[in-house]
Amino acid sequence: MMLAIVMAATSAHAQVTVQGSKFTDNWSLTLKGGAVSPFQHYAFWPSCRGIWGVELRKQVTSVLGLGVEGEWTVNTSSWNKQYSVWGPHSKNIFDHQLVGAFGTINFANWFGGYKGVPRTLEVEGVLGAGWWHGYKTTEVVNDVSTHYADDNSWYTKAGLNINWNLGESKAWTVALKPAVVWHMGGGAKQNTTAFNANRAMVEMEAGLTYHFGNSNGEHYMTLCDKKYTQADVDALNAEINALRARKPETKIVEKVVEKVVEKPVSVEKVIDNSSKSLETNVFFAQGKSVVTAAQMPNVERVATFLKNNPGSTVVIRGYASPEGSKEINERLANARATAVRDLLVNKYKIAAKRINAKGLGVGDMFSEPDWNRVSVCTINVGE
Repeated sequence: MMLAIVMAATSAHAQVTVQGSKFTDNWSLTLKGGAVSPFQHYAFWPSCRGIWGVELRKQVTSVLGLGVEGEWTVNTSSWNKQYSVWGPHSKNIFDHQLVGAFGTINFANWFGGYKGVPRTLEVEGVLGAGWWHGYKTTEVVNDVSTHYADDNSWYTKAGLNINWNLGESKAWTVALKPAVVWHMGGGAKQNTTAFNANRAMVEMEAGLTYHFGNSNGEHYMTLCDKKYTQADVDALNAEINALRARKPETKIVEKVVEKVVEKPVSVEKVIDNSSKSLETNVFFAQGKSVVTAAQMPNVERVATFLKNNPGSTVVIRGYASPEGSKEINERLANARATAVRDLLVNKYKIAAKRINAKGLGVGDMFSEPDWNRVSVCTINVGE
């Protein structure tokens, strides 16, 4: 069943391209509760017992989710008929425990495609399996005491999640979670046929889910606005290498310098004239505020200058490219400025009072939008 889930979701997910994410992205926590009753031989509502549980889940793609869960039934009614595998009426508060793993398929995204934001109403299929434990006790009938040992077995589950994703941020989800659970083990005297209705129970639960924030600031997967082939990547790398091989006085380099700094000055002039400033750029990937290894030399260049010139200070201005909402871009811009500042303070031991970091939202220094995902470090040379 799990293999079928993975194969189906992988083929469905090929229809969309989402932003690359970290392992810590796209996690959620669900609290759930409701009623449970044997599948047959019992009237549902008079025989209901309470059930509550918790789920921890990782959304692997826009279609496929994987998680673990724990559920406990509350002993408020007796399930002691002939076909029952539930055991005698227990005096324990909790009479059954289910701990296992599950997979989900988002049918809305599978058949309708993912548009970059979760729909308000979505339906998911759920398949799961795990450890079943029944808490038993001693039963006295006609003055005869009979002891029932705890029951350890395994279970399978099939059900639905009918989800309502709330608010603009989609951080919260309310769901109805009907499911059927099969008790799969048993002794020689019991009917152990797999998926036997006599050994099944029906769950009717409601759940409240919180989706933790991702590294891009959202609580859900976002679409990548650009699709690159390997040929595109190779061509870009070749262009970068060619630019690196050029001498500083070439026209291309002069044009970039003039775009970034209104009055370019040489290093000698910067050192001799305290009113001048020196700028260094630290670039970021889309939706990210982490300084990559490729950009670390730019941060180290700023740190080295500050160490060699104790009277100097630096202003770090973070920017974002125009994609995304104003709120996200402002958050990204501030996070990018903060990321450079934290490196200077924590890694290079530059005094925090010498650094002024602030986010300025969407940048327009460069005609190429991608280049505006940047932190501009302006060093003010002191006495």
